Amino acid sequence: MNTLKITIGDAPELALERFATTFNAALKGNDVEPFFGIGFENMSQFSGVFTPKRWELIEVLKIIGPLTIYALAKQLNRHYANVHKDVMALCEWLVIEKDDDNKVFVPWDEIDVRWPLLRQVA
Repeated sequence: MNTLKITIGDAPELALERFATTFNAALKGNDVEPFFGIGFENMSQFSGVFTPKRWELIEVLKIIGPLTIYALAKQLNRHYANVHKDVMALCEWLVIEKDDDNKVFVPWDEIDVRWPLLRQVA
């Protein structure tokens, strides 16, 4: 399964540790499992990228399949300029991609969003 992993609030050290482990395994010639992930510092930053309209866009695009931005805007019953802006933002975050025919699509089977709640130290 092709999964995009999104984390909110993880310490940067965790990403570096994951990279070091994978890098060392690759240097030793071991098979490494591909990891596709993006991280956000906090829920506010995450919510700025993943708005409700963008989640709807992702869902519709995954169900219907590759579409031009114009066709996607018609499917969503939204103004082209707004859909274009959302598509460009989601492309920057690698959530959606464009194919050779200039159609956009969701390359993921699953998007796993994790938000570990921090515990306060007494």
